[in-house]
Amino acid sequence: MSKKYVYLFSEGDASMRDLLGGKGANLAEMTKLGLPVPQGFTVTTEACTRYYQDGKTIAPEIVEQIYEYMAKLEEITGKKFGDPTNPLLVSVRSGARVSMPGMMDTILNLGLNDETVEGLAKATNNERFAYDSYRRFIQMFSDVVMGIDKNKFEAILDEVKEENGAKFDTDLTAENLKEVVKRFKELYKKEMGVDFPQDPKEQLLEAVKAVFRSWDNPRAIVYRRLNDIPSDWGTAVNVQSMVFGNMGNDSGTGVAFTRNPATGEKALFGEFLMNAQGEDVVAGIRTPQPISTLKETMPEVYNQFAEIAEKLEKHYKDMQDIEFTIEKGKLYMLQTRNGKRTAQAALKVAVDLVAEGLIDEKTAVLRVDPKQLDQLLHPTFEPNALKAAKPVAKGLPASPGAASGKVYFTADEAIEAAKSRGERVILVRTETSPDDIEGMSVAQGILTTRGGMTSHAAVVARGMGTACVVGCGDAKIDEQAKVMKIGDIEVHEGDYISIDGSTGNVYIGEIKTVTPELTGDFATLMSWADKYRKLKVKTNADIPRDAKVAVQFGAEGIGLCRTEHMFFDEDRIPAMREMIVSKTEEQRRKALEKLLPMQRSDFEGLFEVMGEFPVTIRLLDPPLHEFLPHTDEEIKELAENMGITFEELKATVESLKEFNPMLGHRGCRLAITYPEIAEMQTRAIIEAAINVKKKTGKDVKPQIMIPLVGELKELKYLKDIIVKVADEVIKQNNVEIKYLVGTMIEVPRAALTADQIAKEAEFFSFGTNDLTQMTFGFSRDDAGKFLETYYEKKIYEFDPFAKLDQEGVGKLVEMGTKLGRQTRPDLEVGICGEHGGDPSSIEFCHKVGLDYVSCSPYRVPIARLAAAQAAIKYDNRVGAE
Repeated sequence: MSKKYVYLFSEGDASMRDLLGGKGANLAEMTKLGLPVPQGFTVTTEACTRYYQDGKTIAPEIVEQIYEYMAKLEEITGKKFGDPTNPLLVSVRSGARVSMPGMMDTILNLGLNDETVEGLAKATNNERFAYDSYRRFIQMFSDVVMGIDKNKFEAILDEVKEENGAKFDTDLTAENLKEVVKRFKELYKKEMGVDFPQDPKEQLLEAVKAVFRSWDNPRAIVYRRLNDIPSDWGTAVNVQSMVFGNMGNDSGTGVAFTRNPATGEKALFGEFLMNAQGEDVVAGIRTPQPISTLKETMPEVYNQFAEIAEKLEKHYKDMQDIEFTIEKGKLYMLQTRNGKRTAQAALKVAVDLVAEGLIDEKTAVLRVDPKQLDQLLHPTFEPNALKAAKPVAKGLPASPGAASGKVYFTADEAIEAAKSRGERVILVRTETSPDDIEGMSVAQGILTTRGGMTSHAAVVARGMGTACVVGCGDAKIDEQAKVMKIGDIEVHEGDYISIDGSTGNVYIGEIKTVTPELTGDFATLMSWADKYRKLKVKTNADIPRDAKVAVQFGAEGIGLCRTEHMFFDEDRIPAMREMIVSKTEEQRRKALEKLLPMQRSDFEGLFEVMGEFPVTIRLLDPPLHEFLPHTDEEIKELAENMGITFEELKATVESLKEFNPMLGHRGCRLAITYPEIAEMQTRAIIEAAINVKKKTGKDVKPQIMIPLVGELKELKYLKDIIVKVADEVIKQNNVEIKYLVGTMIEVPRAALTADQIAKEAEFFSFGTNDLTQMTFGFSRDDAGKFLETYYEKKIYEFDPFAKLDQEGVGKLVEMGTKLGRQTRPDLEVGICGEHGGDPSSIEFCHKVGLDYVSCSPYRVPIARLAAAQAAIKYDNRVGAE
């Protein structure tokens, strides 16, 4: 028997998400619950994977099954596909395992042609509705399946509206719409060289192929990369019998959430449009009405909907995002899924659902996406600055947060400004489309002049945690002229504006922002996370200010303090440069003596902030040339300041140049060449610890980390120096300080010989930035030039510097940890690269038994939550005590 690739909605359920996709599984589940779902069938994700394996063709047995299930759908509905008298029309929609709103494609009203449109008109006694559906189908099919620019169709529609004095699409008569259809078909023939396809079976197969193809369109690829979705999952295709919201004023369509997706408040939240189809609401073509007004216009339908919404929320035990259609006063449910929500709403909903007894604490912790917390950790407008500012326009508050930046009117310009010039950007569009995804991802904020709270811009911005204001009708955009007009005010490309995604207000110019207080639901959820996580979370911090932020966010120590950052200060760099150009050890020591009190003071500041939490300080790491000027002009100026000749300094600069400085004279190699550097830094660390212990009475815990070790003898040589200096200082001061000496594992050889290295190292910290760089054999600074091509060609699915490569670099981490603990069972092991704040990398660290992760201060809460989620997923013992 051949493999089953197609399932009726009545054959599936919610547990079949991997096979039927999220949408298909939920349609099947709603069917099981006896809800009014227009029936249909799902072509599985396996069929999509097979389509790509077979060179982008649908295998004959899959085609056969699609036609077989179409026949079953005809029996269920009592209509016939392609029949001129009683035609069955269907929608064809994508449905991946995880919700990807607006990323993939949908075709409505499929099955219409020149004959069936007449049949539909007679069967419904509504010619206007039939031709309205036909023009929608031609446009969607041409755009999604054949790739003809939808704006060409919009231009024709606008022409016909203008010719007939119609303000809205709904003002067009049946005759007007016939003219639209005629012109649409002419455009199709001009673009494609053939007539618009009249065979419904051909339409169906082409639509299914288009949905499969859309899994791999550029915006879907970007979305997958942003959300860690593997490319081999594929998408299912849902073929569902059409119900029509555009049959007149007793019909309509809408989208609603069981709770407010911006705030989490427990109340129905959504919008609907009468005499419209679903895409009209989502695309923001007309401005919809709030769901509460449905209570007045159709009380019975509203009550039925409210009852179903509550039933679905209780069934799924989560806030639902529901699509519905009303056809001639009858309610139909087209979709339900766990609703995308802001971080603030996610926390409130999770905490409230525990209070309501629907879920437990562990489930609540798993419900909040750690990456979303970013939204809460970043600034809002400073109250006084906000009072002084006057809004010039107001739209709908679609995604909370405050943003100031330079205006750009296209996604490409926004990307260029943000990535190439490092500008803060506000993306301003009439309405966003899925093609804008990358521009939206780099923007601080998004402003659209059209669309509602469930429009594409709103849903995507909420998912990304980006401030967003939609439906700002006061603003008019002229994309060609690169200007936005608000009354008499003109805002040109590159001008600053500020938007408030919590109020919908738009301001001219920049407004100062402040960091929010993290209390209430945030504090509650984080206390649950801390109860269940096993990994400790430390921070990467070089200055007391950053350390303070990290402690407020729950950091349990400093996992990486980079001492070189301290040397770049204006008052220190002269002494550093003096040390570098010194010709003798005596001269070097003299320069280092000037640096000693500065370093000691830096470390005192960090020890005071961290109290009894451990502080890991890495000895000098970068190559010395980084501290010197490179142009002749700068060299000349510095030579004069230092009282040496231009030629002498130039010769030093030249001698320090390396072909590949990242693999050159840096890290432990510097301290082996110039041991006096390690001596000075050790003295500064231990003296600072002693001073803070005397001052505060706290048991300060310094940990000295030697970077870039690849050989046990390197480590032993430097550890002997460190221990000698440290013990001398402790003895002289007669104060007990416990310190550890460990190493950063960032050279692959160190991971491979970790059992030897652990003979001397008292802790390991995986420096995954350099370890990734050396394992892959490419430069972190230059990889961006070719990684985009690798993503396009499916060689890599993600940036290995942002998300840990578990198969390669991860193997070294796991191996290094096991080998190290064979030698030293109590060895403390953590990571301190950028990966320490990435949720999927944190999950890996939990699985391989690391003790801690260390990340930047603003990522500490993200790491705490991700660590708790990993523990709940992979450790059944969690919470057992």
